Amino acid sequence: MGIPEIKKQKIKQLIRKLHDGADPQQVKSEFQEILKGTDVLDIAQIEEELIKEGMSKEEIMRLCDVHLAVFKESLEQAKPIAPPGHPIYILMEEHKLLLDYTNKLRETANQLNQVNEFSAASEPMQQVTHLIAHFKDSAKHYLREENVLFPYLEKHGITQPPAIMWQEHDQIREIEKALYQIVDNQPQVNYSEFVEKLGENARALADMLSSHFYKENNVLFPTALRVISMPEWPEIRTQFDEIGYCCFTPELAKSPISFAIPETGKPAAVSQPAAGSIKFTTGSLSPEELECILNSLPVDITFVDKNDEVKYFSNAKDRIFVRTTAVLGRNVKNCHPQKSLHVVNQILDEFKSGKRDSAVFWINLGGKLIYIRYFAVRNETGEYLGCLEVSQDITEIKKLEGEKRLL
Repeated sequence: MGIPEIKKQKIKQLIRKLHDGADPQQVKSEFQEILKGTDVLDIAQIEEELIKEGMSKEEIMRLCDVHLAVFKESLEQAKPIAPPGHPIYILMEEHKLLLDYTNKLRETANQLNQVNEFSAASEPMQQVTHLIAHFKDSAKHYLREENVLFPYLEKHGITQPPAIMWQEHDQIREIEKALYQIVDNQPQVNYSEFVEKLGENARALADMLSSHFYKENNVLFPTALRVISMPEWPEIRTQFDEIGYCCFTPELAKSPISFAIPETGKPAAVSQPAAGSIKFTTGSLSPEELECILNSLPVDITFVDKNDEVKYFSNAKDRIFVRTTAVLGRNVKNCHPQKSLHVVNQILDEFKSGKRDSAVFWINLGGKLIYIRYFAVRNETGEYLGCLEVSQDITEIKKLEGEKRLL
């Protein structure tokens, strides 16, 4: 991803001029020669450096469209080419359909403007309901990008473009949320007001998606194809499959991935587990990290193995039920009073036979409501490994109302 220092400084000078308010066409003319050989990786790398040098991510995001206008010819020469089944192909096909849906929503809003009355059974309103369902299901499209594609880009040092795209995803979600509220509240508002707001939000969503998808198609995706190595794409596709697809994702797009992808990137610098770490399917932890994590959970955990012997318990600061190391290796049936032993035996027998996978109870204890759950622990082949008891004080949880968001 190297770029000559002279070229880098000239492109930085170009971007700074744009941010100072220079006319894009004038800048484009002034830097015509340097723009000829500029590609998406150059731009991504330089924007990363400018942010490190003090230019805010918000400023770059605000002027992103100006950048695109200046770099347009260079960017469009690097349009991504990926075969059906490739993660980039899937995302781009979904882009096409979502843009089509926003156009249809605008057209439908115009049709409703000529009806002058509510009718849920009318063809335009049924079309609105159909399109809204598609937009709601498009959440998986953004989740795949945020939770799979973006982390792979970050492994290769591309951090700012994904961060900017994620911010735009949040803007898209806000527009969609307003759109859903308009449709959900239609019986309570004046018809003309409903149609006007529907049209406004449909136009806002269409404009936002058009701009956002252009950036992803012409900047983010070509960058991904340049830096992410061939062996990583099947990994990405597997994780795409795990998150799932939209109701409108074409079947051709989801076809088995072709492995005949030109090797253009370099392998990601994947960190290897440290010596002594415990390796899991989803990562690795040192024994100290694992123990501290389990002890930090806001629940009591006790694990009884397949022989009904107590094998482990967490040691949280505020345990609900007393546990001592003396119980380790003890048969769980000896840990319960005689009056409840038949229930314990029944649960364990049904876990072992596969008849059930969980059992739930709740009790009042010292003025607190305690939620107690038992889970059958099985391996990938379904073999019974033991029983996990999870106890939680839910007194304060039951009082929660409304919502408290991270932001």
